Amino acid sequence: MLTTLTSAWANLRTRWHLFAGAFVAVALGVALVASMGLGLAAAAEPPAGKPQRFAAQPVMVMPHDTLTVEVDRGSHRAHESKKIPHPQPVDKELLRELAELGTVHRDHLVPDAVGIDASTAAVRKAVGDRAQVLTGAARRLADPGAERDAQAVVAVRAMLGTAGGVSAFVAVFVTASTFAFVVALRRREFGLLRLAGATPGRVRRQLFTEALAVGVAASATGCALGSWGAPLLARALIDNGIAPPWFTVSGTGAPQSTSWTSWTYWSSWTYWTSWPFQLAFWTGLFVAVAGAWAASRRAGRIGPVEALRDADVDTDVMPWSRRIIGAALLALGLGLTVHTLWTDPSALLKRKTYTTQPMILITAAAALAPLLVRPVLRLIRLPGAVGLLVRENAAASVRRTASVAAPVLVTVALAGSLMGSAESVSAAKAQEAKEQTNAQLVATGDDLSLPRRRVPGVAAVSPSASTAVFVREEGTALLRSEARAVSDPAALAATSRLPVVSGDIRHLDDRSIVVNEEWEHHRVGDRLTVWLGDGRRTTLRIAAVLARGTGDNGAYVTTANAGAAPVDRIDVRLTPGASPAAATDALRAATSGHDVRVRTAAAWLDATHPRVKPQTRQGMLLLLGIALTYTAISLAGTQLMAASVRNGELRALRRAGATGAQVRWMLAGEALVSVAAGTALGLAVTALNLGGLVAALGLLSPESGARAGAGAGLEAGVVVPWGVVGSAVGVCAVVAVGAGVLGAGWGRRNGVGG
Repeated sequence: MLTTLTSAWANLRTRWHLFAGAFVAVALGVALVASMGLGLAAAAEPPAGKPQRFAAQPVMVMPHDTLTVEVDRGSHRAHESKKIPHPQPVDKELLRELAELGTVHRDHLVPDAVGIDASTAAVRKAVGDRAQVLTGAARRLADPGAERDAQAVVAVRAMLGTAGGVSAFVAVFVTASTFAFVVALRRREFGLLRLAGATPGRVRRQLFTEALAVGVAASATGCALGSWGAPLLARALIDNGIAPPWFTVSGTGAPQSTSWTSWTYWSSWTYWTSWPFQLAFWTGLFVAVAGAWAASRRAGRIGPVEALRDADVDTDVMPWSRRIIGAALLALGLGLTVHTLWTDPSALLKRKTYTTQPMILITAAAALAPLLVRPVLRLIRLPGAVGLLVRENAAASVRRTASVAAPVLVTVALAGSLMGSAESVSAAKAQEAKEQTNAQLVATGDDLSLPRRRVPGVAAVSPSASTAVFVREEGTALLRSEARAVSDPAALAATSRLPVVSGDIRHLDDRSIVVNEEWEHHRVGDRLTVWLGDGRRTTLRIAAVLARGTGDNGAYVTTANAGAAPVDRIDVRLTPGASPAAATDALRAATSGHDVRVRTAAAWLDATHPRVKPQTRQGMLLLLGIALTYTAISLAGTQLMAASVRNGELRALRRAGATGAQVRWMLAGEALVSVAAGTALGLAVTALNLGGLVAALGLLSPESGARAGAGAGLEAGVVVPWGVVGSAVGVCAVVAVGAGVLGAGWGRRNGVGG
């Protein structure tokens, strides 16, 4: 054991350049995981803030804003709760009882919350379970922005959780690839050890010990970097509109200040034993050890004859175990896509699917990269002697070429698949909304009221309110469906082209509902037990069924089943020959409400259905920035490690008559060829992932278009983010070329710089 430790320490000290890439990759991964964890910890316990409404009253009473329904959980019953959008007001009987305890303060005619000048105990006793009793910081739940802030925190959690997952995914891949390349570079060294009598177990223990030392040091460094970077991450989320302005990483996370005055807090035992640092440290150590484990098994199989080989041509570049795993992942990725297309094509349009499922195909392609690179290289033709040398060197050193191409593959595939899917789905949703709109003008605002007189040039006016309905599906889950509440179904039919599959939306009344095909029960005439937006339970008959489409076809009810939901949109159909400008002015003058805005239907669609929401785009760019950073580190580390063992090869080229410029051109060409191979493979993976999306849109098109007679269907097609992909490839090329030429230039004794 002592001999192994001594040998490992000597290697780490004298060959640090071989482990620098792995150290930086693990440290960065731990830093990112720690930062994401600290952000999640802060989002889990956001600052309470000071209540705005009834701040002077010690106790508040607010109606229950959640719906709790009993569901099946296997062999037992449980309760599931959902937030309702329009809680019922405090009832008059309860208000009368509260008035007997003290002065009741209200700020609306219909009290959605009241403040009471009375003791908390007395209020709780009087209210019982009829409403919520809020005291202290909890009173902020009744503030107007509480729901908006809660949604923003949920978005932050989802963003950080996804970013953390992508960070872990790329970190595992980069670290494992780095250790595998280190073993490939040291195969002659391990062969000499075997020739000197070292057993395979001894070789594996040495490499494992080196990885353990690198993992511990890198994980500790990453935790320190994460504590410093977490506040910067919070600021970046705020600046990009992902997090609310008040969001800070504090409390159990990093201090708000990054100055040295925070050092006392940073060095405290409680701080460093919090779960984000524990998760980050042990994740980094596990990644380092796991990455070295597979490489150590390969190193242990190197025989003594390896030390006697002079050829630099790679043979047996990939073990059968890796081929089997890569093939299995490829089959799994393609199988999942086909199965989803067969059973539920709309699932491929959901964010959870198109941000996670592509990872399987990306991992499969990265695992099979050494096999896939060689056929791609055969397609490359470069002119001149240097071009021939570049191509042959890249083909002969498949391990080195694959080590450069694989991270490029991952970055290009992530950029193309994630951004392409998001933009394609957004484009399809925008097209679907356009096809379903038959209005020419749309008025929006808060709590709109209908015109009391006839507006010249207006043929149909359809006011609606945003609400929700809840249904217990299969008795095991309480599902929420977004809905629109309308007062005139005939006007709705005139101002829209909904993709009706069966039934008639004009038959909608106070005792019925319009659903879509995604519902468990979707047959016209069936009766459903649902819970409305204010929590009331009722039974409604299905009047019509809509196609599933891209998933935005919600339910429709009448205003009688929407509780206190205020009108927030009025769709307007003009009479033939009417002037849109004149009708807009007349409608704006006749409609009252808060922030009334009248726009053409096209302008309203452009504003409410952008190609990609800014927050979503910024979140995607953050994920891609993480992947690109990892890729740059991997490329630089691989090129520098490769340059450190190519002294003899480069010296031989100079002795054969090659000039320093020709050697540099060769190194740059090899880097560019490797990046080009990775780009080609990444685009191939992107094509597979987006191909599933194309197939899903094609399968959904008859449902949303032809069957409903609403146009051509979902023909928006697939959007490939060439700008983002091109920028990523450009960064990869610059880093790969710069590191390759610079790494060889350090060895001026080889004559490269001469």
